[in-house]
Amino acid sequence: MVALGGHPRRGGYGRADEAPDPGTPSLRVVVVAESYLPYLSGVTVSTEALVRGLGARGHSVLLVAPRPAEGAELGTTGAIGPDPEIAWLPSYQLPRPVPAGYRMPWPTLGDGALRRALSFGPDVVHAQSPFVAGRFARRVARRARAPLVFTQHTRYADYSHYLSAFAGVGGAMVGHYLDRFARGCDAVIAPSTDLADEMRARLGDVRPLIRPVPTGIDVERIAALDATDHRAERDWPADAVIAVTAGRLAPEKSVETLLEGFAVAARQDPRLRLVVVGDGTSADALRQRATKDDLRGRVAFLGQLPRLAALAAVKGGDVFMFASQTETQGLVLVEALACGVPVLAVAAPGVNDSVTDGVDGVVVASEPAAERARALGVALAELSADPGRRAAMGRAGRDGASRFSVAVQLGQVEDVYREALARSAR
Repeated sequence: MVALGGHPRRGGYGRADEAPDPGTPSLRVVVVAESYLPYLSGVTVSTEALVRGLGARGHSVLLVAPRPAEGAELGTTGAIGPDPEIAWLPSYQLPRPVPAGYRMPWPTLGDGALRRALSFGPDVVHAQSPFVAGRFARRVARRARAPLVFTQHTRYADYSHYLSAFAGVGGAMVGHYLDRFARGCDAVIAPSTDLADEMRARLGDVRPLIRPVPTGIDVERIAALDATDHRAERDWPADAVIAVTAGRLAPEKSVETLLEGFAVAARQDPRLRLVVVGDGTSADALRQRATKDDLRGRVAFLGQLPRLAALAAVKGGDVFMFASQTETQGLVLVEALACGVPVLAVAAPGVNDSVTDGVDGVVVASEPAAERARALGVALAELSADPGRRAAMGRAGRDGASRFSVAVQLGQVEDVYREALARSAR
């Protein structure tokens, strides 16, 4: 995810300000985050939308999050709603390859934040991570005798390659820890039905309430965006067919597969061009690949952009490409559909919740893995040659995006809170 600028009370995430049923009592909710602004990611975007959205709907919210670096402005992703109360946890900057600005809370500090969270008197405690934030949230929930809700935003085991030689053991340990943490929660929110089903199967008979709740998006604001004119900005031919991708450029996002798939299609249709939005550890290797003869002059790397600019870049494309196999939902897929851009993706957990194959996009098989790039390329070439099909898919995506509005998400989160409270009372 990339950042969205703007005033926190202007525009923002859909109709988060729609109040719930006036007969429904408001709640006091402590939300504990492992990462937060000004670091920008899908998780921080989702967390700010949650805390501001709950506040806009009449609930009292205390956010517990890592303190930003000295002098750093907190900023906003543009979510609608009042400023939440915030209790800061002491934090530090993790070394590379973790991006600059990602602050990790110290695991043994935070007594002041704990006292403040307990004095807040929460009805519900909501953890955005199972690690330092999760353990802190569990302490608050136990001492406040409040139900603990956990959102699994990330497939943590899919990041074990950063552990190098310890990847196998590390991935297994993370999976074991995650299952234990989830079993100790009253409710777990999964951003996709795929992940919810996996968790139910993994946790067996002894399990918490598990509910799929996709992260919401600002449908109305996205619809009002002006699209970037990539042809004019990059002096590309007027008949160029523009593919776009956006997100972190890192091994777990499989951007190299996407680039090779684009190369396959470009050999069939020389009109094709690719716009890459985002940055990360794979950026240099991807840029180097794009200097080869088959891609030279056909790929533009825009780096990380403010979220509105990134979405405008997506909206200026004819096809949105996505190859990641590690998403819980793939929020950027939903954003592309709301932009009216058909999606071309590799089958993966969460993709089927967002993209309807043959209706608002094309989903190609993930297996065999060696054929993913070619499958992407063949499908992209077919879409490139059929503007009518692209237009119909774009309309379908835009028309169906309302099911992902942030107001829908917040209503479902409130339902989870109340189910967890009822179970806890029993």
